[in-house]
Amino acid sequence: MSAERTRPVGIDELLDRVRAGLERVTAEEAFAEAADGALLVDIRYAALRDRDGLIPGALVVERNELEWRLDPQGSHRAAEATGHDLRVVVICNEGYASSLAAVSLRKLGLHRATDLVGGFQAWRTAGLPVTAPAD
Repeated sequence: MSAERTRPVGIDELLDRVRAGLERVTAEEAFAEAADGALLVDIRYAALRDRDGLIPGALVVERNELEWRLDPQGSHRAAEATGHDLRVVVICNEGYASSLAAVSLRKLGLHRATDLVGGFQAWRTAGLPVTAPAD
């Protein structure tokens, strides 16, 4: 093994590395892609969804279930996981965890997976549709 492979990295370096392989999208781009058939996947935990609301039409999948629900070959896949060519835009709260999640989906063969720069907060700031938070 090379020294590069065994050297520990911090999360900032890891994010830089994984993002280098993604063509991340803005909120406006994600909105347009969803209109063209891309699957928006909200991986925020329930308390954030309850606090801030939801993106209409987004598939809600807890982060710890993401790979099982989106693997087109998996026995626990969501109906929306139709194939490896599916365009998937992963959305977390601020655009950090979603980068790691998108790379994980790519490792499953979802080669068009990416994430939303700035996450749900960027979507909301852009004035894009959001359902009202739960009371």
